[in-house]
Amino acid sequence: MLASLALIFLLGLMLGKIFNQLKLPSLLGMIITGMILGPYAFNLLDSSILDISADLRQLALIIILTRAGLSLDISDLKKVGRPAIMMCFVPACFEIVGVVLFAPRVLGISVLEAAIMGSVLAAVSPAVVVPRMLKIMKEGYGKERSVPQLILAGASVDDVFVIVLFTAFTSLVTGEVVSVSNFLQIPISIILGILIGSLMGIGLTILFKKFHMRDTVKIIIILSLSCLLIELQNSLEGIVPISGLLSIMSMGIAIYQKYNILADRLSDKYNKLWVAAEVLLFVLVGATVDLNYALQAGGYAIAIVLGALMFRMIGVYICLLRTKLSKKERLFCMVAYTPKATVQAAIGAIPLSMGLASGQQVLTVAVLSILITAPFGAMCIDHLYTRLLELK
Repeated sequence: MLASLALIFLLGLMLGKIFNQLKLPSLLGMIITGMILGPYAFNLLDSSILDISADLRQLALIIILTRAGLSLDISDLKKVGRPAIMMCFVPACFEIVGVVLFAPRVLGISVLEAAIMGSVLAAVSPAVVVPRMLKIMKEGYGKERSVPQLILAGASVDDVFVIVLFTAFTSLVTGEVVSVSNFLQIPISIILGILIGSLMGIGLTILFKKFHMRDTVKIIIILSLSCLLIELQNSLEGIVPISGLLSIMSMGIAIYQKYNILADRLSDKYNKLWVAAEVLLFVLVGATVDLNYALQAGGYAIAIVLGALMFRMIGVYICLLRTKLSKKERLFCMVAYTPKATVQAAIGAIPLSMGLASGQQVLTVAVLSILITAPFGAMCIDHLYTRLLELK
């Protein structure tokens, strides 16, 4: 495992730097590193690290979402209002509808199978979006109308909504009954996640004010509690729905609200942790990509991915109607809400493992969505924010 970790970090950093020099997102170099090292190419990664790949990717998400919470002022979200709530589910719904309309005709699958495919595609990647929005917030772009905060908040809740839909659709295709209670999991998961995380953040603030300890120790405590929140979500699955990742972000927000001086210091330390976590995350995402699926699919699967993106962008545009955002700011929101990576890597293979006839097609489209949208969205954000957002 140690040799595998060395290869992941050394090659990931090197290819990331090369792509950065070429004015391309470094994450693309990291994903390609994973594809080269992974089991579908040179198979240089130890099986033990592949076995815990999902947990390591989860840890990287914990780091970036905590960092987001520690930098997010709730008053900025209040200024955004209605569009922030709509961004949590409307673009995903539009993307699923787009896949349902086109996939049965193009790929010859059923409407329900198309809905499953759409729910796999519909989740935006917080791992791509969140660090870029934090960078934009730090530089002061889009501050007047809280544009990065709008995208950041939506990207953090969007995954909860999509995964519940994915679970419902896969239950239907296997003959299980899906009731209203299945869909009630969405608001319950969000509300409980925010409540538990906020209470934990307030409790940590009291602890940190009362007892002196180094910031490094505080980071260890917060990371440990974050891991326990994910474990709580997993333990209560099927009993009480809780969004662990939303709890983690809410915990960071609560610390920022109650003790913003500390939040700024901790955010800087999480920023340093993200340097390693980003490499680990995207290299391991790349290791899940089997190019054979993508090559077999041809242009039809690519057409589905691109068509779904168009529907998603229309959904974002509708969310922003009757807002004060300029045309340039709306365009930025539309392209910034396109990257896919982590959720697709996590659930793309599930329909195939369930034995669904369309399982390989779903996995192929999921793989292509990562390869197309992660670099596209990252490039658009990196190159357009200074042109489309106002500096203040």
